[in-house]
Amino acid sequence: MLLTGAQIVLECLKEQGVDTLFGYPGGAVIPLYDALYDELGYFTHIRTAHEQGAVHAADAYARSTGKVGVCIATSGPGATNTVTGIATAYMDSSPIVVITGQVPSNLLGKDSFQEIDITGVTIPITKNNYLVKDINNLAPTIREAFKIAKEGRPGPVLIDITKDVFLNKAEYKREEIFKGEQVLENDVEVIKRAAYMINCSKRPIIYAGGGVKTSCAHKELVNLAKKANIPVVNTLMGLGTIDREDSLSLGLVGMHGFREANLAVANCDLLIAVGARFSDRVIGKNDEFAKMAKIIHIDIDESEFGKNIKPDVSLVGDIKEILNDLISYVDNVDRKLWFFEIESYRIKQRQDKSEFIPKNIIEAINKKFENGCFVATDVGQHQMWTAQHFKFKNMRSFITSGGLGTMGFGLGAAIGCKVANKDSDVVLITGDGSFRMNCNELSTVSKYKLPILIVLMNNKTLGMVRQWQRMFSRARYCETDITEDVDYVKLANAYGIEGYRVSKMEELQQVLDSFDKLTEPLFIECNILKDESVYPIVPPGMPINNMIFKGDE
Repeated sequence: MLLTGAQIVLECLKEQGVDTLFGYPGGAVIPLYDALYDELGYFTHIRTAHEQGAVHAADAYARSTGKVGVCIATSGPGATNTVTGIATAYMDSSPIVVITGQVPSNLLGKDSFQEIDITGVTIPITKNNYLVKDINNLAPTIREAFKIAKEGRPGPVLIDITKDVFLNKAEYKREEIFKGEQVLENDVEVIKRAAYMINCSKRPIIYAGGGVKTSCAHKELVNLAKKANIPVVNTLMGLGTIDREDSLSLGLVGMHGFREANLAVANCDLLIAVGARFSDRVIGKNDEFAKMAKIIHIDIDESEFGKNIKPDVSLVGDIKEILNDLISYVDNVDRKLWFFEIESYRIKQRQDKSEFIPKNIIEAINKKFENGCFVATDVGQHQMWTAQHFKFKNMRSFITSGGLGTMGFGLGAAIGCKVANKDSDVVLITGDGSFRMNCNELSTVSKYKLPILIVLMNNKTLGMVRQWQRMFSRARYCETDITEDVDYVKLANAYGIEGYRVSKMEELQQVLDSFDKLTEPLFIECNILKDESVYPIVPPGMPINNMIFKGDE
């Protein structure tokens, strides 16, 4: 059938199973939105306050569902506003397709109004990108873009489409999605060698990252850990792949990892890295990381092998399949002595539950949603407190920016997560520094009446930067304190969102007890002390067993 380019875009999205779009209209994409007008019975479109928020929402939609997230932006500043969101998705291997409008083909390269070479701009932060100037290439390009976004190590793909392509007409024929995936076969002898190393190990550790989520291999991860009696540490992106309350879970590892997790890695004799990339925030001083251990590295992306840490055995391919193969060859080994040793690493701390401190705040929120919820964060101290103290149970329940560390990610991400998971509770935990960057997305929360709980940890400073300035820059506090007196509750009220300000645990608990199920947006500002810090912390460039604890400074 004969369709306009704009109609072909929408039909191709239907082919891919897409029914939700995030975006912001503008001149170059008016034809696309004109076609969308006739398809609003099929598509849900969420118009955010800013294109960056749209990309973060599409990203979180993808992270929380495993599907490809889609967003739309116009040319020029609309397109450049997507860059931070695309880079965030790229660093965390999140599959999104960003569709941008472009000036008409005959105006390309002439510095036309709102013209920008967005494909050139985004080359380093996309798996692939395209400039479509011929309508006959449009459908094949969209199909290829989705395939690339999903296959192997997922990531963002951008499609830039000139305005005349949206308006021109061409024959469209529906195609079914090719369901097959690339399978990389591993030599069974290599699998057996890895299993032999596991069986012979006295002090093994599984180091699980975000790749476990990507391959939906959380069950296989837990099955391997339980069959072979191996403790599990998680990267920031890997949290949720094992129930935090499982006896095998040691929690977060790395710069802000728990003492038992970091010391277990430092003293293990075998490290099994599963879907993790040995980030600098995990390994600390490179040549001191797990220096007594043999390394097994399992990943879909062969380029990660040896990039930061050289493995003794590499297994490339789908993590789910590899773990299943390994499970069939590993033995049930008694490792009680290793668990006793790890238990001795723990610091037993007395806790006053009445103190209004981040740990207690996080635990109170966790208890309120103990049956499960999605938790989005921004970046900073609140992110690390959440990673340390929230008891994540579900694989996709933690939505945060890891690799890029994007302040302003959280509110857009919470929106995308809630749109994707209408029947689930969604909590945003943010800090005042991050929240100020994209608080304009409160208008999106209000417009679509999204029942999100927004918890603002307000310490009136850029807390993580201030902590580093105190610890490593002789307390020379330069431009970190937020002295502007903003009434965040009134700001929430301005968008029609109910808000509370609390400074005691009983006040927080009263607000949490005031509802059984979130049915509308709710904002809680928690006023905490400026010098609350994240502990433990590993000084930059030091081994991860060299931790600083509260009172050590």
